[in-house]
Amino acid sequence: MVETFEIRKQLSKHLENGAAFMPVEEMLKKIKFDSLGNRPGKLPYSFYELFYHIRFAQKDILEYCTAENYEPDNWPEDYWPEEKVPASQADWEKLKTDYFEERKQLSDFLLNPENDLIAPVREGTKHSLLREILLVIEHTAYHNGQLLIVLRQLGLYSS
Repeated sequence: MVETFEIRKQLSKHLENGAAFMPVEEMLKKIKFDSLGNRPGKLPYSFYELFYHIRFAQKDILEYCTAENYEPDNWPEDYWPEEKVPASQADWEKLKTDYFEERKQLSDFLLNPENDLIAPVREGTKHSLLREILLVIEHTAYHNGQLLIVLRQLGLYSS
């Protein structure tokens, strides 16, 4: 039987860079600031909008798992940016920094053996840490595919 810590390490690996999809770090290297707001073809979203959404959902789940006074955000309006581009290069850099810092916090929380994988993370729910981590992994993978489509449509990636 695989030890619980090994399961946590495997989940952390998927959370941090995936195993079946291009890591977001690689995609971020391919996009330039002036292309962030482009919605190629008939796509209803830009690279920036998708990345903002990925980060916001991850942050929400981190807070759901760790904050004592968690307050849910409004779905869907809070989960998507109002604009299709960041206000400035500094805002874009902060968004990326926040994403990676929060991902690290979530991974650290997962790897801490004091945090039960199966017990509900919040009183009155059935949502376990395992469920929340899998939700972040699945959500990120889903939208990473969309990020890759945007990059391909912009001519910034070909396989």
